Amino acid sequence: MELKFKSQIGFVSVILLLVLPILCNSQDSYICSRATYYGSPDCYGNPRGACGYGDYGQTVNDGNVAGVSWLWKNGSGCGACYQVRCKIAGLCDENGAYVVVTDYGVGDRTDFIMSPRGYSKLGKNADASAELFKYGVVDIEYKRVPCKYNGYNLLLKVHERSKYPHYLAIIILYVGGTNDVTGVQLWQEDCQEWRPMRRVFGAVFDAENPPRGAIKLRFQVSGSAGLYWVQSKNVISSDWEAGAVYDSQIQLD
Repeated sequence: MELKFKSQIGFVSVILLLVLPILCNSQDSYICSRATYYGSPDCYGNPRGACGYGDYGQTVNDGNVAGVSWLWKNGSGCGACYQVRCKIAGLCDENGAYVVVTDYGVGDRTDFIMSPRGYSKLGKNADASAELFKYGVVDIEYKRVPCKYNGYNLLLKVHERSKYPHYLAIIILYVGGTNDVTGVQLWQEDCQEWRPMRRVFGAVFDAENPPRGAIKLRFQVSGSAGLYWVQSKNVISSDWEAGAVYDSQIQLD
């Protein structure tokens, strides 16, 4: 019985080693993985990324963006920022690249599929970057870092597929700090209660038959301060239309 128990413990340990991310020995705050890049005619991001960002996902952070696999977190990982450093002596910049998650993607045991613009930042100079592109896939270490959008509060964009007044979908942009937006609710005045919006995909939330009049929203945020709700100081106007952008007048630090 004792031998069987020890065997089970060993089996579980092996499974955990295979499933969990590997913490790098040299940098206890970095996680070891691999990264590659995707094709892009202009080297920027993908406007059709799984986060639903559209053109924002192409040019945010000057196009230094990435698709991720398990870090996507069913969409709540959209907008997260990471420092990514490659590990090839003589080629890799010590600071590496700072990328924003805008897409979901699965590569060959990679956690990051980077825009060419972002991937090029891994190299210490232009020649080194050209060599890294030849590798195709490189060993990296990465860590979550705060997103900093100077001059921007958290913004709400009415998704292009919204149909006034019966269907409202919103995209959440410029989530600062190391925060994830895990839920959105709108205020139902006639019932005097907060009504949950559905996460459609990525950073897109929707509601059928939204309240008439100005629409109040609040966001469930997961970050260093734990899980909490924060309410927008601004409202979506009563005559909203697809494509409109609203400033929440709040910042998540």
